[in-house]
Amino acid sequence: MTLLDRIGIDFGRRMPMERAIEWAAANSVRFIDIQLDTGANRVNEIDDARAAAIRAQAEKAGVTLGLHTLSAVNVAEYSPFLSEAVDDYMREYIDVAPKLGAAWIVVHAGYHFTADVKPRMEAGLERLKRMVGHAEKRGALLLLENLNKEPADAEVHYLAHTVEEWRYYYDAIHSPAFALSFTANHAHLMPDGVEGFVDAIPLDRVAEVRLADCFRNGHEQHLLPGEGNFDFGAMFALLEKRGFKGHYMNAFGTVDDMQKARHDMVRMAESAMATAP
Repeated sequence: MTLLDRIGIDFGRRMPMERAIEWAAANSVRFIDIQLDTGANRVNEIDDARAAAIRAQAEKAGVTLGLHTLSAVNVAEYSPFLSEAVDDYMREYIDVAPKLGAAWIVVHAGYHFTADVKPRMEAGLERLKRMVGHAEKRGALLLLENLNKEPADAEVHYLAHTVEEWRYYYDAIHSPAFALSFTANHAHLMPDGVEGFVDAIPLDRVAEVRLADCFRNGHEQHLLPGEGNFDFGAMFALLEKRGFKGHYMNAFGTVDDMQKARHDMVRMAESAMATAP
């Protein structure tokens, strides 16, 4: 499979799954991400017949479908009633994934409110362990994403935005139903940078690399390539040299922006790899 084939598009909640698969097939996109929280793709409105039809459509089109949970749902929730609701939410994604033929589900570690880091991390880890156990029974694969930093003086902060926090979860969970989704632009916001993250994390457990432009040590933005200072060529050269064989996922701008960027990224990667030592 070529590098171009391995670069996918995150449709998010832009269009119904059927249209996204049709668009991807018509534009030679092999990997797509879909969120099941709103509109026609609401997870609780996908019956077995529709799921089977979507699975057959994707298989025929040669499109690999992935799902992406909403980071606003706090996986680190510990309050009564809300805690049970988060479990239900994640189980619904896990239950529908094999029906849709979805190859992965991106999940998150949740967020804390500055004064409650430890109990939030403990609650999130226990929930992820439960959900991985459920995924094992359903034949689903969860990918834990490293999220973005927030301003230092913000009250709310995403968990697993540093290598140390991310490691807290992946060191404690080992299962064929659990792997990692590395958002490279989130690493670009941190002092470690992409290279520091790649040096520190178990790259063999990374199934997906997510991409957008942003500014070094800046704040969360999903810019088009060239609008920030993320070095896509160097990133591809680094990961490909280290043996990464998974897929990449563009997550910025419009669908057309992401499609154009796939081709631009290949050119940047080829140039960087041709000059790499």
